[in-house]
Amino acid sequence: MATPWDSEDSFWQRTVLYSVIAAVVVVGGGVFYYFKFMKGGDEAPPVAAAPRTPPPAQAPAEPEHHPVPAPAAETTPLPPLNDSDPAITGALSQFFGKKSVEEMLVPEQVVRNIVVTIDNLPRKKVAEQRRPVKATPGETIAVTSGESITLSPENAARYAAAMKLIRNTDTKQLGALYIRFYPLFQQSYEDLGYPGQYFNDRLVEVIDHLLKTPTLRGPIPLKQGRVFYEFADPDLEARSAGQKLLLRMGNENAEIIKNKLRELRVVITTSQDPPSPSSAAPGDAAAPAVTPDTSPTAAPAAAAAPK
Repeated sequence: MATPWDSEDSFWQRTVLYSVIAAVVVVGGGVFYYFKFMKGGDEAPPVAAAPRTPPPAQAPAEPEHHPVPAPAAETTPLPPLNDSDPAITGALSQFFGKKSVEEMLVPEQVVRNIVVTIDNLPRKKVAEQRRPVKATPGETIAVTSGESITLSPENAARYAAAMKLIRNTDTKQLGALYIRFYPLFQQSYEDLGYPGQYFNDRLVEVIDHLLKTPTLRGPIPLKQGRVFYEFADPDLEARSAGQKLLLRMGNENAEIIKNKLRELRVVITTSQDPPSPSSAAPGDAAAPAVTPDTSPTAAPAAAAAPK
């Protein structure tokens, strides 16, 4: 049964407050008895406790910094950010092909929309009106059997065109394109509300977050939410918009994306050739009961997540 499903429209889990009761043991009478009668002497004078020196405060860990590798020699200056759509769209068309870009890319505010979406992927919601790519055709398919509802494996076919494009992508060339236009991505990130912060650091952080998405075995149970279907497992439902998108895409599609993300991480932090895809997949899980990552729950321009 084809059913529209936005798993980001979910209830918020509330934290449980714990009470801690401290017990004080009074031993003065026992000490007096010991020294007065057992030791046979006068009451021992109180001994002043030596002052305890508090341990030195731990300095907060420095955030990991990932400088963008130096770009190749380039004679053409970049356009201003607000006038950059033709340049970035043309570069993407040369890279992916004009037809693919026209079918998938939202051609307005390309750099800004990419930055907003990347920044929001580890959060609970992604700004649907700011997504850089067009909606995936079709509807999410849920399989119902009696009271049981599961995510249909047929959903993976909805992403076939995008997966073919991603699978055939030359990651090093894509990384070079990103490095070439990096000043525009950096300006857009600062304009978003992060002055003085480094967009490439955020991109690496988001890649690492997505690579932690678990690989689940067997059908994924759903439940009816207030409006749309949600993951029945609260640990899955509490995950970020980006991780839940990978879960909905199916294990095979998610692994294609993870492999490309691993390769891209190498390129944008070292400018080296990406390694061959490894058989190990960080984030694999034997069961859907997994601990959700702690992530911010709000973001600039955040709204409903893409389906």
